[in-house]
Amino acid sequence: MTTDEKYMREALKQAKKAYRIGEVPIGCVIVYQDKIIGRGYNKRNTKKTTLAHAELTAISRASRVMGDWRLEDCTAYVTLEPCQMCSGAIVQARMKRVVVGTMNPKAGCAGSILNLLQNEQFNHQVELQTGILEEECSRILQDFFRELRIRIKREKDAAGSQSEDEHIEETGEETGFFDGKA
Repeated sequence: MTTDEKYMREALKQAKKAYRIGEVPIGCVIVYQDKIIGRGYNKRNTKKTTLAHAELTAISRASRVMGDWRLEDCTAYVTLEPCQMCSGAIVQARMKRVVVGTMNPKAGCAGSILNLLQNEQFNHQVELQTGILEEECSRILQDFFRELRIRIKREKDAAGSQSEDEHIEETGEETGFFDGKA
């Protein structure tokens, strides 16, 4: 197992924490001198703030450990390609390197839509490695969204059945197809 795989597995552990609380399973760890100094997982819905992304939590924790906002010799391992906000924070933190599990073609800003990490117009660029444990990082997201679609459908079906039952109680008649022949 490579060093990148080792730390991406740690980021996946963080993503699983998000999964367990019903959040989109994204995890991040930040490593300095072969030691994890920041961990984070997505808590956007739980905390009711767009700022509760895995990367921002990990950056905040790593900055506390380092005693500085600069994370110049650090590497971030993130299961899903960072969005524009997180990519910007990574550049602002002057992080040396980012390792991405799976890309995000709908919102990724480390190469999918934009590449803010390596934009030469900024005063800092970040080394980028993608596709580390891509299958596992992609699978956890696919599983989460498949289960979410099933849950939403069940809730929608249950709400539909409930309103049908309420209608029968109120009016004594069913609204569904029934031709009177049993």
